[in-house]
Amino acid sequence: MIDISLNKITMNYGFKDILKNISMDINKGEIVSIIGSNGCGKTTLLNIISGDEIPTSGTVSRRKGIKIGYLNQIINTNDITVKELLYSSFNNIKDIEDRLHKYEDKMNKCCGKELDKIIIKYTNLQNEYINIGGYEVGEKVGKIVKGFKIDNLLSLNYNTLSGGEKRKVTFAKIMLNNPDILLLDEPTNHLDIDTLNWLEEYLKSYKGTIVLVSHDRYFLDRISSKIVLIENGNINIFNGNYTKFVNDNEQRLMLEFKDYKDQQKQIKAMKESIKKLKEYGRLANPGGESFFKRAASIQKRLDKIEELDKPKQVNLIPLEFNMENRSGKDVLSINNLSIKYTTKVIFNNISLDVKYQDRVCIIGNNGSGKSTLIKEIINGNDNIKLGTNISIGYIPQEITFDEDSTIYEEARKYYIGDESHLRSSLFKFLFDKSVMNKKTQKLSGGEKVRLKLFCLMQQNINLLILDEPTNHIDITTREVLEDTLKEYKGTIIFVSHDRYFINKISNKILSIENNNIYEYIGNYDDYLSYMI
Repeated sequence: MIDISLNKITMNYGFKDILKNISMDINKGEIVSIIGSNGCGKTTLLNIISGDEIPTSGTVSRRKGIKIGYLNQIINTNDITVKELLYSSFNNIKDIEDRLHKYEDKMNKCCGKELDKIIIKYTNLQNEYINIGGYEVGEKVGKIVKGFKIDNLLSLNYNTLSGGEKRKVTFAKIMLNNPDILLLDEPTNHLDIDTLNWLEEYLKSYKGTIVLVSHDRYFLDRISSKIVLIENGNINIFNGNYTKFVNDNEQRLMLEFKDYKDQQKQIKAMKESIKKLKEYGRLANPGGESFFKRAASIQKRLDKIEELDKPKQVNLIPLEFNMENRSGKDVLSINNLSIKYTTKVIFNNISLDVKYQDRVCIIGNNGSGKSTLIKEIINGNDNIKLGTNISIGYIPQEITFDEDSTIYEEARKYYIGDESHLRSSLFKFLFDKSVMNKKTQKLSGGEKVRLKLFCLMQQNINLLILDEPTNHIDITTREVLEDTLKEYKGTIIFVSHDRYFINKISNKILSIENNNIYEYIGNYDDYLSYMI
């Protein structure tokens, strides 16, 4: 059964086609993941599916009576607690509860035939309550609240929450509405690893259809039944999860490039034949007409050929860190570190060592102290000792630059070389001349990461400390960053919820649990094996 059908959809915002003549069916029960580079049109496609945007041309057909839940923005609401907001999904059940309570009060105050009548009404209403799942609401809400770890927010006013907290509560409310189709735009943002694991299991068992946008490849691997890749306004559809997509897409690109090369050879040969035949026609005088006719015949065939576009090659950022001086064997030592904020204990007497060329990933639930530990290392602490010859490069979660500086001016501070070489280097980082004078305060999250990486790579750094480095970065840039970090000769300490990224980079996991820290050798999958 088809839930959503898109037929020849084009979306144009006045300067170019974001989506070009795309068609696809979304079947009931599928988990469809939309991927592509930042700005390619993923969210636009979700908005078209939801009905929030009307395409420039083409049609969208939705199954009659279908209910859609869309995680795309914060709820606008009056003063209301989180608990009240969540239970507002069951207003009809709440109305019946109120009526049942009124009947209960009446039953305590009457007797005889009047009581018998009330009991009948109460019983009928109670059956209705049972049939619509009234007694299951508390359990259902409790399951969602526990899964999203928002039990500590229930009594708080929704409008006072942080952006991340609002998003989690909004997500929880959408799930409680139990829509036929879930549309999710970056659903894994702001979620720690435990919550991610719970969410994956929940979505895999969800009875409805799910369409989502995500850069989280581990998440895509675990839940996707279909991958939709958006490139140059067009879509390619792949059945299966992310790993299968990578293999199938590689084969597709190889075949497309082979077809393109074969066609170019054919076109070249036909053009050469036309040129030669015309030359023979000019030389054969008289009698050259037959050569011109044959040339014209080939030209007609050539004109009918629909020339294939050259397969787009990914613009990979050539990341290469300049590291001239390596550190000593002992990079970092933490001895009996305790951190406490007012009455809240963050760390209780923790100790650990980091050695040369360790790739250490720090994991833990939100609020467990991951970023706190990073900041203590960066800012210095009497219980934290750095080894000899350590030069630190740091990428925080929130990247800031001098607000008045441009991309070029910020890069100039660190780049040794003339202006033409600097502009050429920035171009390789996807900063062309049209954005070179863009103010850093107006950069997107991905642009900030790229610029920060560029600046760090000009310095002699042998200890990289990264706090959520894959935030705001599309899949292609994540993969380039992974390849670079695997070749990096120094030591890496990083915080991440990106399990795919952790698997690629880490050789040691530091898990923060109950104000302590535990060490596991290997990557994220190795860490999971210890948990079994």
